Amino acid sequence: MAPFAEPALSVAEGLRVTCAFSILLSASMLPTPSPAQAGSPAGPVPVERLTARRAALIDRIGTGVAVLRSGNLRSLERDYPQDSDYREDSDFFYLTGLEAPGGWLVLVARKNAPDSVMLYLPERESGSELWSGPALGPGPEARRLSGIEDVRPASEAESQIERTVLGKTSAARAGALFFKRGTRQAASPFIRQLAFGGGPGKDPVPNRDLEAELGALRQIKDEDEIRRLRRAIGITGEALQETMREARPGMYEYELEGRVEYGFRQRGAERLGFPSIVGSGPNGTTLHYDENRRQTRPGELVVMDVGAEHGYYSADVTRTIPISGRFSRRQRELYELVLGAQQAAMDSVRPGSDLATLNRLARDYMRQHSGKLCGESGCERYFIHGLSHWLGMDVHDVGAYSRRLEPGMVFTIEPGIYIPAESIGIRIEHDILVTPGGAEVLSSGVPRTVEEVEQAMAAR
Repeated sequence: MAPFAEPALSVAEGLRVTCAFSILLSASMLPTPSPAQAGSPAGPVPVERLTARRAALIDRIGTGVAVLRSGNLRSLERDYPQDSDYREDSDFFYLTGLEAPGGWLVLVARKNAPDSVMLYLPERESGSELWSGPALGPGPEARRLSGIEDVRPASEAESQIERTVLGKTSAARAGALFFKRGTRQAASPFIRQLAFGGGPGKDPVPNRDLEAELGALRQIKDEDEIRRLRRAIGITGEALQETMREARPGMYEYELEGRVEYGFRQRGAERLGFPSIVGSGPNGTTLHYDENRRQTRPGELVVMDVGAEHGYYSADVTRTIPISGRFSRRQRELYELVLGAQQAAMDSVRPGSDLATLNRLARDYMRQHSGKLCGESGCERYFIHGLSHWLGMDVHDVGAYSRRLEPGMVFTIEPGIYIPAESIGIRIEHDILVTPGGAEVLSSGVPRTVEEVEQAMAAR
């Protein structure tokens, strides 16, 4: 951050210099606008994909106005963000391909008139761009990158959205208002007033939650999304294998974390999909442990649950390693039980199945194959979480869990056993793509069996 300095000029001289600089800047020094994800290793989202996504959402709406806001800037001084002060809202990026603080996207679906899409962006300001870099304002560059022809200043957004939703006559009204009720948009005074009324002449309008419609669309990944996910998962797997080779007893959890995350950055991951989990010994039994401060001890297991984000899409891969390089007999038996439960579920992935069925199959396997490993009551009682979650732009991605599997869906399969009394935690996680004929294991390149893990750690 640039330091503040004492003025070296007189007040009069300072005013003359400031005025001259402002004129020069506004005339000739405004930086070139930043393209969507400028410099990102993933590249921009193809316009034809963005256009298809918006058309699909309009089709789902039928009749109405959908309003989405872009993400929030965070304060580098107050919020302590892990990576940068801005990550675009996933839905806004999904539909526009842009990173545009202060932006609005409006989609209007009508029965007896053409549908329309409007993008509202803040106008560029030379002063703020000196501090935060060039921004994308309304103009031809935004149209080219998003494929949206109607791009307007954000200062006009609220008044124009209100006119579109309310109209002067019933014929002019565009139907229900769709917005994301479960987010900050629901708390926006403008959206609340528009949807629920508030004041003279501000009667509520029919409104619906947009999140379910967006979730249903985002559950099925297109070619560009799958490309980004493949790379995110590939980056994660390569970094995990490097870390396995370097792991030694006595290393701190944060050293292992640092090796994994360096591998992410080295390969083109701009940020983490989520805070890395590196839990050794007793910490491996805490599902979302992320302090990563403990020193590892010989003979312990280490659970590494990590994911690189590449082009706004996140991997999520977990491997459990013996820090000394080889599993003990008991660790091996428990590990292979978890592995078998995972394989039982993976073998049943196909279109038409569902996550609840896969969860039941994994638990049945664990219950039937526990033997005496966990006493008379079996090991399934130590499998304390669900088997799967959707994966995509968010690590726990959107979409209904009751929906049957379809080609293009991506989700995790991650059974585990957690025995705090023995300081043993074991979780093994694969990322799965549903295909027309069954499934593709996107994380298949990461060592998974006992032999594969031990061989990876022996290559030191």
